Amino acid sequence: MGVKTAIIGLGIMGQRMLEHMVRHPEYDPVALWDPSSDACDAASLLAPGATITDSAEAAIAAADLVYLACPPVPRKAYALAAAAAGKAVFLEKPLGVDVAESEDLVARLKSFGVPAAVNFTQAAGAALTDVSEAAQSGAMGDVVGADIVVTYAAWPRAWQKAADWLRFKDEGGMTREVISHFLFFSERILGPLSVAWAHPSYPADPALCETHMLARLETADGRPVTVMASVGGAQPDRQELTIKGSKTSRRITDFYVDAVSDGGDFSELTTRPADPRAVSLKAQLDDLLLCLAGKPNRLATPEEALRVQKLVEAMLG
Repeated sequence: MGVKTAIIGLGIMGQRMLEHMVRHPEYDPVALWDPSSDACDAASLLAPGATITDSAEAAIAAADLVYLACPPVPRKAYALAAAAAGKAVFLEKPLGVDVAESEDLVARLKSFGVPAAVNFTQAAGAALTDVSEAAQSGAMGDVVGADIVVTYAAWPRAWQKAADWLRFKDEGGMTREVISHFLFFSERILGPLSVAWAHPSYPADPALCETHMLARLETADGRPVTVMASVGGAQPDRQELTIKGSKTSRRITDFYVDAVSDGGDFSELTTRPADPRAVSLKAQLDDLLLCLAGKPNRLATPEEALRVQKLVEAMLG
């Protein structure tokens, strides 16, 4: 038997995680809950042996690990209910949208003493692991900064439209959903960042999320992380993070494609996997097992997720 797991929130991310937990021999999804009956029906097809519970509380009670893939605002209450019951907690990012509420969440999770981690999907991946080693070994020379470039034809993207909250200013937007991943990666390599300045642009409808983001973040010693993000125009998705070194630089495209340059064209370092999402999620789930066992692991801690949230909300504010 694997780890008895409950999943609360059965939208895009909940169903993805469920699919890969079913594949993983060390996980046993036993309880699922979402307020949408359609989402529950779709999840049942992925895990016929799991129970669709009548409430989130019932799902929590049935499991030893609770994965929270619901939108950010209700996530805190479910996380604290699970932790109070002695359950391990795996949260989707962003950690939240209200900084004070998230500070309280992190402090209370720590007080309960349960295993807790946040699903920044690059955390256990080969790209972040290898770039970290290259930066620490000196192979990159002096790490002088980073560039983040994110562009989309439309937001939300076509595959995200079922998660309608992603288009609204209150909880959604590409800065929280995408740029946050690259800020997490950047902090792992360069150290803690602060926002020097940021300029988000919004559409005429005040309820909708940002369409552009220009920002400069800095380390304590002044090394810059620049952000350029935009929505609009006929174009493919572009998601790039470049960690810049004085000897070599590394460019991560689409979260996992790792390429190196010594001043010339970037060249990819590894063969692209047939199913990169499967590789990424298995790595996350493998490290989650280490977290559950109290062993060193590469997953994002709640404290790291809170730091990223503070950067994001400062940029949006």
